[in-house]
Amino acid sequence: MTKLSVNINKIATLRNSRGGDLPNVVQVAIDCQRFGADGITVHPRPDERHIKRKDVFDLQPKVYTEFNIEGNPSPEFISLIKKIRPTQVTLVPDAHDAITSNTGWDTVTHKDFLTDVVNEFQSLGIRTSIFVNPDLEMIEGASAIGTDRIELYTGPYAEMFEKDKEKAVAPYVEAAILAKKLGLGVNAGHDLNLNNLNYFYVHIPWLSEVSIGHALICDALYMGLEKTIKAYKNCLKMPENQD
Repeated sequence: MTKLSVNINKIATLRNSRGGDLPNVVQVAIDCQRFGADGITVHPRPDERHIKRKDVFDLQPKVYTEFNIEGNPSPEFISLIKKIRPTQVTLVPDAHDAITSNTGWDTVTHKDFLTDVVNEFQSLGIRTSIFVNPDLEMIEGASAIGTDRIELYTGPYAEMFEKDKEKAVAPYVEAAILAKKLGLGVNAGHDLNLNNLNYFYVHIPWLSEVSIGHALICDALYMGLEKTIKAYKNCLKMPENQD
């Protein structure tokens, strides 16, 4: 079963825009899990423009599914992970001023650095995932590092989806097949939504997890959080006319 991890960064963005504690990030995480989410994802950045360090500590005892923390492994981030010890850490090479993550790691160039980080987290019992583009060389590099999983950056897939679905998904299928052969778990995330998620899943049904935030929270404004989570979970199923 492919798990749905809900990224709640946008909830924190809304709260921070006004100050105070409305909406309450912890309560939303609790509700997401109650409504069927299989995990909670946060991506704390150095400027704390959405998720704050305090949020991560507040969430830790309340996430009873899986807690996935994404981020660039700076010394501060590594220190945070060692204190929280989430289920999974996803290493993302985003710059401090990036609006959102927009590319994966060069796992060849940064092999030594990533190997040290992955080894440190794994020694603490934390599952590790490396954010990568659907590039076969980078996936082989991730395998050489010893990570548990990769997360495929699906921004380009979402961008091309409406123009040519088959062309959009093809490099991801090839990448996921290689990852599977190499013994890597495969996660996916970025710009996945109710329109493109099922097509992606049907072509890569062995996905371990999808992490979705922006589109899911936008849909929840219209549909409500409970119905939205159920709709996304339904996308992670084969159509009835298929096995």
